[in-house]
Amino acid sequence: MATKTAEHTYIEAVGRRKTSVARVRIFKGAKKTSFKINDREIEDYFPTPELAKVAREAFSVSEVKELFDVTAHLSGGGSHSQAEALRHGISRALVAFDLELRGKLKKAGFLKRDQRTKERRKFGLKKARKAPQWSKR
Repeated sequence: MATKTAEHTYIEAVGRRKTSVARVRIFKGAKKTSFKINDREIEDYFPTPELAKVAREAFSVSEVKELFDVTAHLSGGGSHSQAEALRHGISRALVAFDLELRGKLKKAGFLKRDQRTKERRKFGLKKARKAPQWSKR
């Protein structure tokens, strides 16, 4: 969905993973690609460079020639699932920007929402499936 603000036109998308939600906006026509996550730089937000790399993977796989400013609001989950939710949101926004990128991003698996979440704990058990130790006598 393309929307106009006072100074820029942007494309907004939502990415999800486990309980993490990423609301992503990409602004076209920047001097260099910059990331702002919850008003912080990407290197400051994610504790390791690997997580920042996961978040940027959508741009490297799609081989986009244009540069974008990315702003995102992340909530819920852990740092790894937030990075994957951000990648999912960026991928969706790139497809909204250029439909020809869909093939590359879909082949990489970035457009599919990974729905695996933690299984709920059942009564009578210690965790979701772990039962208390059983004694014969």
